[in-house]
Amino acid sequence: MGDFYQNGVVTTLHNLSHRSIDDIEAELLKFSRTRPMALVLPCLYSELEGPALSNIVDELAKVPYLSEIVIGLDRADESQYRHALEFFSRLPQPHKVLWNDGPRLQAIDAQLQGENLEPSELGKGRNVWFCLGYVMASGKFKSVALHDCDILTYNRELLARLIYPVANPNFNYQFCKGYYSRIANGTINGRVCRLLVTPLLRALKKVFGGDEFIEYLDSFRYPLAGEFSLRTDVINDIRIPSDWGLEVGILSEMKRNYSTNRICQVDIADHYDHKHQDLSAADASSGLSKMSIDISKAMYRKLATNGVVFSVETFRTIKATYYRIALDLIETFHNDAVMNGLSLDIHAEELAVELFAENIMKAGLHFLENPMETPFIPSWTRVCSALPDLPEDFVREVSLDMEEFSKR
Repeated sequence: MGDFYQNGVVTTLHNLSHRSIDDIEAELLKFSRTRPMALVLPCLYSELEGPALSNIVDELAKVPYLSEIVIGLDRADESQYRHALEFFSRLPQPHKVLWNDGPRLQAIDAQLQGENLEPSELGKGRNVWFCLGYVMASGKFKSVALHDCDILTYNRELLARLIYPVANPNFNYQFCKGYYSRIANGTINGRVCRLLVTPLLRALKKVFGGDEFIEYLDSFRYPLAGEFSLRTDVINDIRIPSDWGLEVGILSEMKRNYSTNRICQVDIADHYDHKHQDLSAADASSGLSKMSIDISKAMYRKLATNGVVFSVETFRTIKATYYRIALDLIETFHNDAVMNGLSLDIHAEELAVELFAENIMKAGLHFLENPMETPFIPSWTRVCSALPDLPEDFVREVSLDMEEFSKR
């Protein structure tokens, strides 16, 4: 059971009473009659063969209030797309599977390339952008939730609590971020959030003082959570990063476009576990190493737009300040683990902090050397201005894929 404490500038909605799922879903069903809801699932084909997604689909099959489920499928050939259509066919809700690698959607991508509007790199950010674009283009929904497809501890209460704040017409929230406890297999997980984001924000606060973006980001209990929900009129104007800075980038876009009283976070699960990335200490282009660089760059870019001036000396100071704060936090997390009968490998934690400290500096140097880098995918407002027929073409091509490849 969560506490009721409100920290920072963003409203926190707690799980105070463990309200029954049937009760929440009955209310959401009532909302859905006038405010249709959608769910976006960005996934890789490999996740269809993993341990989590089959249970997620079984749980979603029990959800009564969704008007449509939009699945973005990456890294799939034709036979794998056909298999995906069969895999998701047990969903009773209307659903669409976007074959992102198929010829029809590749032709959509080519139109975007012709106007220099295409996503700059493959990955989750691109998948999410296309899925949200489809939701916007369909014009049928008032709110949409998004969660990952590798959640091992998934149950449908997670979705109900995630979408409720933006689905309830009596609330004024435009955006909701999920948070949860990252405890699994007797240990504390969430290394990038615990050992990079939290101490880096505290270091930035020491170096630059009370910047409002740092205070805002530090208000989120789990800023890297892949679960969020929003009202669909938000989609038009947000720019989504195509790299691992996706979550931080979306939060920064919401801060740019909306007052903080239109943004909230909600406790969506007592326990949450998913597949874990390798630290990849020897390879800065993969795993948690790349993630830490991309997240650091995302923070630097946002602070620069607020007028913060960086230099090599500034980044050295940030690195040193971060390192001391992160080491102190390891002791805090270890003591918390011990008191709760959990384990925490101090050696592994310090190895992660050492890598993250190096990558904070690498990210800073990259930022200085590439001041014009723009990893954000253009907003859908800009896309529709340049290619006014593309949303209608997009919806049609997805339907044609479904019709053609669903045939036995």
